Amino acid sequence: MRMGEMGPQLGSVIASVMFVCTVFRQYLPPQLRYYVDKYTHQLVKLFYPYIQITFDEYTNEFRKRSEVYSAIQSYLSTKSSTIVRRLKAHDVKDSKSLVLAMDDNEEVTDEFQGIKVWWVLVKREPRQTSFSFYPQSDEKKHYKLTFHRRHRDVVTGAYLAHVIKEGKAITVGNRQRKLYVNNPSRNWYTYRGSTWSHVVFEHPATFETLALHPKMKEEIVNDLIKFRKGKEYYAKIGKAWKRGYLLYGPPGTGKSTMIAAMSNLMDYDVYDLELTTVKDNTELRKLLIDTPSKSIIVIEDIDCSLDLTGQRKKKKEKDEEDNEEKDPVKKKMEKEESQPSKVTLSGLLNFIDGIWSACGGERLIVFTTNYVDKLDPALIRRGRMDKHIELSYCCYEAFKVLAKNYLDLESHELFETIERLLGETNMIPADVAENLMPNSVTEDADSCLKKFIEALESAKEEARKMAEEEEASKKAEEEAKLKAEKEEKEKQEPAKDEVKCNGTSAKEEDAK
Repeated sequence: MRMGEMGPQLGSVIASVMFVCTVFRQYLPPQLRYYVDKYTHQLVKLFYPYIQITFDEYTNEFRKRSEVYSAIQSYLSTKSSTIVRRLKAHDVKDSKSLVLAMDDNEEVTDEFQGIKVWWVLVKREPRQTSFSFYPQSDEKKHYKLTFHRRHRDVVTGAYLAHVIKEGKAITVGNRQRKLYVNNPSRNWYTYRGSTWSHVVFEHPATFETLALHPKMKEEIVNDLIKFRKGKEYYAKIGKAWKRGYLLYGPPGTGKSTMIAAMSNLMDYDVYDLELTTVKDNTELRKLLIDTPSKSIIVIEDIDCSLDLTGQRKKKKEKDEEDNEEKDPVKKKMEKEESQPSKVTLSGLLNFIDGIWSACGGERLIVFTTNYVDKLDPALIRRGRMDKHIELSYCCYEAFKVLAKNYLDLESHELFETIERLLGETNMIPADVAENLMPNSVTEDADSCLKKFIEALESAKEEARKMAEEEEASKKAEEEAKLKAEKEEKEKQEPAKDEVKCNGTSAKEEDAK
């Protein structure tokens, strides 16, 4: 028999043997299946020249999706959209375009450095059917990679590294930014429970539209870009790849808007951490661990979030009769909710700058407050809150940004008057924007500017009256204080002897 004819016949024999072994395995005792599997695999290794690698969708952790699986899915989505016949849309970007991926049990061929490989998305069906509200736990998916064994080193090394790198880049380009909020801990371990819930974050704020002085704006943007490119630098100096920002100033000065602008500039997700729902420091660390890289962790109004210096006042308990009438389960849940948070200042400091803060990288931590003086100095020192940004009243440069945004004006004859009034009056950017916004479609830029000037003059007059009232009140308090001190001094002085007309005192007259 010729060598060319021997190959196909040998392959047919091996396939028949494998089929027979598979059939007999179902009827063999468990003790004999081990030997059948062992010798079957040895036979395959001798004559089958291909290697297979599987990538499971979920890791060993409960319901945690594998990052490698997600990267492969994104990478293959660019290959399968033009080759595979059966596709499925697994994501929507900006509500305008679909991200397509290969459907179950479809195969995609890829080539790398002249090496051909095959990808298949395999879905393992449940072994038995059961009627349950939850899906079968063994219903899983995995990608199967097949390649010739002579290309083992290249595929397991350079090719897989290429797939993961390209897949992550595609994922970042396709993903939508999200706004997360932490869930109560009682929901973390339920079916499909998670520490964070999210919605799509589509805030339009950018640094170009932010009402801020251009120099301060440029400084903040440069600082953020330097941080994003600073992975090697932070590793070199031995610090965790994170940076803290403290935004402080009166209400309405744009603290939340700046966070949205930071998210749009950096392309980071926002994690809004509500400290009042966190029971203790352990839960706080758990939330930090579940926060991935490329994220902004925000604690707004941190001076009002928790009493970090002591226990908060407990709520008044209801009458015993009302408690007895309630359902025990509901009563237990209400009792747990009413328990004050045990998050301490030490736990929060460890969250920001302790050992646990190094679990992950490329994260921004942002605190906002209206009253920076109320915060503990240890909480906002450099190294924890690295950059302090004061967002104060609207200046003339910030007004020009708002005029450009709302009225499409870069100059106007009334700007000189507005510049003078802004130098004499304190007005927050939110009030400036409200006055510049047209109230109707017929209102033009001139009328909006005149309306704004009237508002500035009114605010100036009101501030003058308040200053006069404050001065009068202060003067009255000082006069009352001086009067009280004078009366107190007169009471403390010893009574002097009264002298009569004849020259004798009252004491001498009593002696007589």
